[in-house]
Amino acid sequence: MVDPDFFPRTAAIPLRDLAELAGASLPQGADPDRLVEGVGPLESAGPGDVAYMDNPKYADALAATQAGVCLVSKRFAARVPGHVIALVTPEPYKAFARVLSRLYPSADRPQSVFGATGVSPGSFVHPTARLEPGVTVDPGAVIGLHAEIGTGTIIGATAVIGPHVRIGRGCSISPNVTIMNAYVGNRVILHPGVRIGQDGYGFAMGLGGHLKVPQVGRVIVQDDVEIGANTTVDRGANRDTVIGEGTKIDNLVQIAHNVVIGRHCIIVSQVGISGSSTLEDYVALGGQVGVIGHVRIGAGAQIAATSNVNSDVPAGARWGGTPAKPLRDWFREVTAVKMLASRRDLLKDGSGTAED
Repeated sequence: MVDPDFFPRTAAIPLRDLAELAGASLPQGADPDRLVEGVGPLESAGPGDVAYMDNPKYADALAATQAGVCLVSKRFAARVPGHVIALVTPEPYKAFARVLSRLYPSADRPQSVFGATGVSPGSFVHPTARLEPGVTVDPGAVIGLHAEIGTGTIIGATAVIGPHVRIGRGCSISPNVTIMNAYVGNRVILHPGVRIGQDGYGFAMGLGGHLKVPQVGRVIVQDDVEIGANTTVDRGANRDTVIGEGTKIDNLVQIAHNVVIGRHCIIVSQVGISGSSTLEDYVALGGQVGVIGHVRIGAGAQIAATSNVNSDVPAGARWGGTPAKPLRDWFREVTAVKMLASRRDLLKDGSGTAED
C-alpha cells in the first residue's frame, strides 16, 4: 500500500487513460470510465488497484490476485483471472512505471522537504548568483558567487552549490549534496549526499613523501542523468570528468578523475571506476565491479557483478570474473575449478583414484 503521507496521489485514472499509458487496447466489455485509484503488487492489490506481471516466478500470485487491472505481457495474458481486466502490453514494467508517474508525481524526483517555493528564509544565496524564476531553494542551502540555476530546479536543504557552477532546468538537487567545479544539464537528479567536483585522487609518490597534484579539470553532467545517494564524482585532473546523457548511477559509486562515461549507461551500487577510464554508450556494470585506470569498455558491453576489469573490453561483449574475461571463458574456468575440487574430495574420502 502506498502511504499517502509520503506519496500523495493525484486524481484517479480512467481505464481508457490507463490503457493509453500502457499502449494497450481495452478488452471487449470493459468500462472505459472505470477509475483506477492506486497500485499494488499482485498479492495485495485490491479491486481499485493496478498491478503488473511479466515474470513466471509470479504465476501463482497472478492466479490469486484481487487487483482490478493487471498490466501483462502477451505470454501471460491467458493466466489472468476472469475478474481482472488484462491490459496486454509489450513491456508491462515500463507501462507500470508510467502509471506510477501519473498517480504519484512527487515520487518521480526529490521534492522540497520544506514544501517551499522560491528562495526560503534561512538559505544563503550570493548576490552575484543568477537564479531563473521558478527555482526553489530550501533552508540551509548555500549558493556561491556567480552560480547559475535554471527554472524548475529544486535545491535541497544544506546543499552547497559552488562558485561559477551552472545547473540546468528541471533538476532535483537533494539535501546535503555538494556540487563544485561542474556544469550540470537539464532534468538531472542528484540524491542525498552526492558529491560532485571534489579533488581527484592524485599524488606523485616518492620515498620522501607523496606530492599532491592539483586537479584543475571540471565535471560535466549531461541531461537526464540520475545519480544515487552518497556517490562521488571527482573532477578531472587536467581534462574533464564526463557523465553522458541519460546515464543512471546507483548509490555508493566512486567515479575518479578524467573518467568519461557515455550516454545511457547503467552503473550499479558499489562500482569503482579508476581514473582516465572510458565507458562508451549503453555500457552496463553490475554491482561491485572494479575498473582499473586507463581502460576502455566498448559500446553496449555488459560486465557481471563483482568482476574486475583490467583490460579493454570490446563493444557488445559480455564479460565476468576476476580478471574479467568473456562469459564463456569465465564459466569454463568456474566449471573446471569445481571439477578439480570434486576430484580432491573423492581422493580424500578414499572413494576415488587419481585416474578418476
